[in-house]
Amino acid sequence: MADPSSYRPRPGEIPDSPGVYRFRDEHRRVIYVGKAKSLRQRLANYFQDLANLHPRTRTMVTTAASVEWTVVSTEVEALQLEYSWIKEYDPRFNVKYRDDKSYPYLAVTMNEEFPRVQVMRGHKKKGVRYFGPYGHAWAIRDTVDLLLRVFPVRTCSAGVFKNAARTGRPCLLGYIGKCSAPCVERISAEDHRELAEEFCDFMAGRTGTYLRRLERQMADAAEEMEYERAARLRDDIGALKKAMEKSAVVLADATDADLIAVAEDELEAAVQIFHVRGGRVRGQRGWVTDKVEEITTGALVEHALQQLYGEETGDAVPKEVLVPALPDPVEPVQQWLTERRGSGVSLRIPQRGDKKALMETVERNAQQALVLHKTKRASDLTTRSRALEEIAEALDLDSAPLRIECYDISHLQGDDVVASMVVFEDGLARKSEYRRFQIKGFAGQDDVRSMHEVITRRFRRYLAEKEKTGEWADGEDTDAGDRLTDGPAPTDGPALKDDDGRPKRFAYPPQLVVVDGGQPQVAAAQRALDELGIDDIAVCGLAKRLEEVWLPGEDDPVVLPRTSEGLYLLQRVRDEAHRFAITYQRLKRSKRFRSSPLDDVPGLGETRKQALIKHFGSVKKLRSATIDQICEVPGIGRKTAETVAVALAAATPAAPAVNTATGEIIDDEDGAPETTADAPGEPVSAGTPDERRGQER
Repeated sequence: MADPSSYRPRPGEIPDSPGVYRFRDEHRRVIYVGKAKSLRQRLANYFQDLANLHPRTRTMVTTAASVEWTVVSTEVEALQLEYSWIKEYDPRFNVKYRDDKSYPYLAVTMNEEFPRVQVMRGHKKKGVRYFGPYGHAWAIRDTVDLLLRVFPVRTCSAGVFKNAARTGRPCLLGYIGKCSAPCVERISAEDHRELAEEFCDFMAGRTGTYLRRLERQMADAAEEMEYERAARLRDDIGALKKAMEKSAVVLADATDADLIAVAEDELEAAVQIFHVRGGRVRGQRGWVTDKVEEITTGALVEHALQQLYGEETGDAVPKEVLVPALPDPVEPVQQWLTERRGSGVSLRIPQRGDKKALMETVERNAQQALVLHKTKRASDLTTRSRALEEIAEALDLDSAPLRIECYDISHLQGDDVVASMVVFEDGLARKSEYRRFQIKGFAGQDDVRSMHEVITRRFRRYLAEKEKTGEWADGEDTDAGDRLTDGPAPTDGPALKDDDGRPKRFAYPPQLVVVDGGQPQVAAAQRALDELGIDDIAVCGLAKRLEEVWLPGEDDPVVLPRTSEGLYLLQRVRDEAHRFAITYQRLKRSKRFRSSPLDDVPGLGETRKQALIKHFGSVKKLRSATIDQICEVPGIGRKTAETVAVALAAATPAAPAVNTATGEIIDDEDGAPETTADAPGEPVSAGTPDERRGQER
């Protein structure tokens, strides 16, 4: 625990101007980001008597080891920079709202030649129109099913669309009139895009125009005694009205507004948002957050606005935002919203009338969300705390292991040997911290040597960060073997090399290292730590056979009760490491099986490889060709042809494929596709699928 006076800036060093400040811990990780109208006055509040600070603020300043700041010109710039840094650094002591679910949107892909209506989740894409969010995906599909009678826009995937265009036959929706079938040119691309624009206009709330137009067309058809067309138009009108009834009118003046309500207690806060467009509730979403700092309702609202509109521009930011409390000061936030919309935005508290009544409804939803969240979390939080305490007691640790790393080795009969590292913090999986390794110090099957190599590589990187340069040491395992997975792989650019608090690959030490295995694996892991001079990290192993916990240097295992929450947590960590390792091992194996002898030919790129396969039909026929015949392929010179011939002659032909039903050998000449980089597929191997899985470790 650090003393804040040890890193307090000297008097007069902090500027009296707007800016953004960052607190860092001893590992140079950013743990808190804040903004201030006056940096001097705001930071002075943190360096007072600890007894006067809020408990959570006291925890933050004693966890921190340094503070730094950046001066900006205006409070609006400070607001923008604070949002960017919170998103970039993910500080543990900042308010971070987390969605209680991944909300689905109704999306129209206006960025495609033939726009498609579909359900989308996750990050928003440029050029796509979004409506929602909705509480359930089935609500979107019901709405779309009703609207396709009037707006028969394409809903099929790219594969279905291309197949229909190739065969000249539309899908079922095209036959029943719920798709205009642009795939078979029943409608031009321009007319289909206009249809999609009308669909978007209707979803955006401009419904009256289409209803009046259809009613006029229905009346005209009836006058002309075209009763069948009039009946169809009548049904279309009914479908539109039914779709409109799914979102009742809540504001009579066709208002476009977002209503934000907050329910909070001392520890947590829940936020609910109603998106009102054209006077109707078009979407709803909710967030929950831990209050890890002393914060007012207005500040909670400000953070919610940052998260809600930080990535939005234009009409996605409504003209009116109604909140239960205003940020202090309110002017920078309102100006920031105005800049994001491109026109004026009203940020206010509703005082009376329909908007006040609707805000009360949103507040009730927020209260219910908070109660539901606390009900779900109470037992879970208690169980996780008890599990960590049981592990600390069983392993004789000084404190509960808040960060646990688990390692597992995976291979298939000694081939494609890989390792995984999974991380659990506070008893929960932290997938952004997962890592995977290729074993490259030796060849063959040796789980003990593999474990020693992985632990050595992981903690050598940790020591390099601790000793510190801000950059990875040259030559230090920077290959693709040490990679983030279950998420995007990290780049090796300057952004990750700077000492700026961004999450780095091996920067933070665990309190406990768990290895999948018994005494030999545990001894190898401990030996690796001893060789690196690390003596403050506990090691244990969990053996699968009897679920025994092994400690370094002990002849007898620690046996936890079968009903122990600590044992259950260790099992979850071990099983997750095993899943992650075997997933990576299968990925590498499938890549190897999809490889071709041509991959090893120096100077032969993908284009010329495809040209060779296209010319000869298969690698087998290419292998039997002469150098002169290879030279006949466009782009292949004599030197390259000689290199190809030598490489293919040196490569061992793959075993023939076998028809498992008849036992016949399938020759490539008979039309069986050969496994190449351009024709992916896994060759038939001996044994049943269960037998093959049993060979995996």
